[in-house]
Amino acid sequence: MSLVPQLGFGELVLLAVLALVVVGPKDLPRLMHTVGKMVRQMRKLADEFRASFDQMAREAEMEELREEIERLKSSNPVREVKQAFDEAGDDAYKAMADVKSHGEKP
Repeated sequence: MSLVPQLGFGELVLLAVLALVVVGPKDLPRLMHTVGKMVRQMRKLADEFRASFDQMAREAEMEELREEIERLKSSNPVREVKQAFDEAGDDAYKAMADVKSHGEKP
């Protein structure tokens, strides 16, 4: 649903004729200039409003990316695998030391 009215060619001609009759041909250029300035200001405000929402969306997305990077840093799978290998190696050394201390052959 659009809040901007959709004007066809017929409506524009009717508005032009009404403006010419109500304002008069002498003041019509000044009126059109004023309307143009107002439309330009409204577009500028709308663009600024849209840009601020886009900026907020980018900042929120960047924050989500930062959080994801931190999660990935904290759960380093390479470090976890290395730690598991180190623990297995320590267990193997202990088992070999136990075998040697009891005089058993492997």
